[in-house]
Amino acid sequence: MEDLRTKSDDQLTQQLTDLKREQFNLRFQAATNQLERPDRVREVRRTIAQIKTLQTERASAAAAEAKA
Repeated sequence: MEDLRTKSDDQLTQQLTDLKREQFNLRFQAATNQLERPDRVREVRRTIAQIKTLQTERASAAAAEAKA
């Protein structure tokens, strides 16, 4: 999570896009029984959740600053 905090918003958005694409591909591999690393599905899902959480935190902080 610390390495995600050091990235800019644009970098996080790009990584999120890449991870969603990978998640899509992993789902297809799982459906066709070609999945080599089943644990990767969990890793990708967690990283997506971490990025979304971080984006929400940053948006809330920006809204709080704008309010003050």
